[in-house]
Amino acid sequence: MDYRRLGASGLKVPALSFGAGTFGGSGPLFGAWGNSDATEARRLVDICLEAGVNLFDTADVYSNGASEEVLGAAIKGRRDAVLISTKTSLPMGDGPNDAGSSRSRLINSVEDALKRLGTDYIDLLQLHAFDAATPIEEVLSTLDSLVRAGKLRYIGVSNFSGWQVMKSLGLADKHGYPRYVAHQVYYSLVGRDYEWELMPLGLDQGVGALVWSPLGWGRLTGKIRRGEPLPETSRLHDTASFGPPVEDELLYRVVDALEAVGRQTGKTVPQIAINWLLQRPTVASVIIGARTEEQLRQNLGAVGWSLTSDQIKKLDAASAVTAAYPYFPYRRQEGFARLSPPAV
Repeated sequence: MDYRRLGASGLKVPALSFGAGTFGGSGPLFGAWGNSDATEARRLVDICLEAGVNLFDTADVYSNGASEEVLGAAIKGRRDAVLISTKTSLPMGDGPNDAGSSRSRLINSVEDALKRLGTDYIDLLQLHAFDAATPIEEVLSTLDSLVRAGKLRYIGVSNFSGWQVMKSLGLADKHGYPRYVAHQVYYSLVGRDYEWELMPLGLDQGVGALVWSPLGWGRLTGKIRRGEPLPETSRLHDTASFGPPVEDELLYRVVDALEAVGRQTGKTVPQIAINWLLQRPTVASVIIGARTEEQLRQNLGAVGWSLTSDQIKKLDAASAVTAAYPYFPYRRQEGFARLSPPAV
């Protein structure tokens, strides 16, 4: 397993990490993903550790805390061998302080997560969404106190816009608070919006990407093909409305290219899609999920080899879309090249 620095921090994380959203699954979304109990989860953790995957990602909102509880049970007795990443800020109840990133909510959320995980520290805590109602200084000072108390080691965000990340980093520098070193983002061959602003920001500011849903919300599993109906067993029948939308023509264009590369490499569609992500700038780790040992071992096959430059170009071309303003190229003015940042 390849290990990479997480942003500008000194923490090294595996190129592949495991998403525990399938642990203890309940409800219309997480129940459809999977519902591994502690015994099943322990076996998946065993396989991950054997392969060098030691980062496990979860969130308090995953099945209302059940994912953290099952993960805690699965790693019991080997806490020092793993890195735990969890998230908070999304609603965990109907009360006025059950959502967001206020001082009260963050302190309570961290204490609750520590209990569910059965540990006294979290390696990486990420804010699951930007809280526009809480002053950023309040958020950062609270995270600073939790880091100083030894309950958090690194901090990051998830699903933030560029200005939200940048303003937070600027205020962290101003007041001497810990900086965000990770941004957990949606990024895939059928969803490359991350490249427009967040990737250049990550390069400039030392914020590493942890990629969620690398298979385009289950669309790049190899089961969807041009001219064929969505398989009856596909989870997309129940979960498509929860995730990012994808236009059919883009999806089929990408699938065609993935299958062509698969014939050249002998690799599966998911393995190729994940390997492509691992070649992208700022990507520290791609989060993979699995309900079964077979699915996990298949996903682990995405590392240990590399796509050729020609294969990458083929996938780049198939997945390219015109960026939104002001990110699309505008090269009419003389001297534009002198003003443009390096290509990413």
